Amino acid sequence: MDGIAENLEAVQARIEAVCARAGRAPGSVRLLAVSKTYGPEAVRAAAAAGQRLFGENRVQEAAAKIPECPDRLEWHLIGHLQGNKAALAARLFDWVHSVDSAKLLETLDRHAAEAGRTLRALVQVNVSGERSKSGLAPAAVPEVLALANRLRNVQVCGLMTIPPLAEDPEKARPFFRNLRERRVAWSAELGIDLPELSMGMTHDLEVAIEEGATFVRVGTGIFGARAKPAGEAEET
Repeated sequence: MDGIAENLEAVQARIEAVCARAGRAPGSVRLLAVSKTYGPEAVRAAAAAGQRLFGENRVQEAAAKIPECPDRLEWHLIGHLQGNKAALAARLFDWVHSVDSAKLLETLDRHAAEAGRTLRALVQVNVSGERSKSGLAPAAVPEVLALANRLRNVQVCGLMTIPPLAEDPEKARPFFRNLRERRVAWSAELGIDLPELSMGMTHDLEVAIEEGATFVRVGTGIFGARAKPAGEAEET
């Protein structure tokens, strides 16, 4: 897989440069390599170059891929999760970035307990209000976050969002800032710690980091262009 190691190095350099400008420690931002639609050979190449965190959109694709990859990796589900796949997701993934209902959170907690695992979760917030985007409307988020202290096997760690697609990265800034500001308000209101913000992709990661991202989700910037399946929100 030519170029993956070099691409990873270039993305890491971008992260370090924006962290320096923003006065943030480079270690405060984690790079999530979005490996959806790429085969296990691409994951193995990235892992050989030092990448440990990988993101997948579909549970079934991940179930086929993960056994073919090194076992030291950390797997994150970033795509919409249907309740009937929650049991498998709770066994496969270390993190779920796309919790969008109280019912799903409770279902994941039950299945994680059955699997004898602790799962970390982020609540996906649709700050743009776009119908094409998954996630909770902001007004519905506090009710879901209020469950956090009652869960035994799922740790709610923060929030995730996907802004409207735009060529100009600056157009994403208001949405990233909105999520950060709501995180502060909800954390104070509910008395829970929400340290993580999953936001920013290949083209707008600098803006996301300036606005507080702790995870950036990068696919094409590492693995190259991919075909976008019909009806699926792009993760780049």
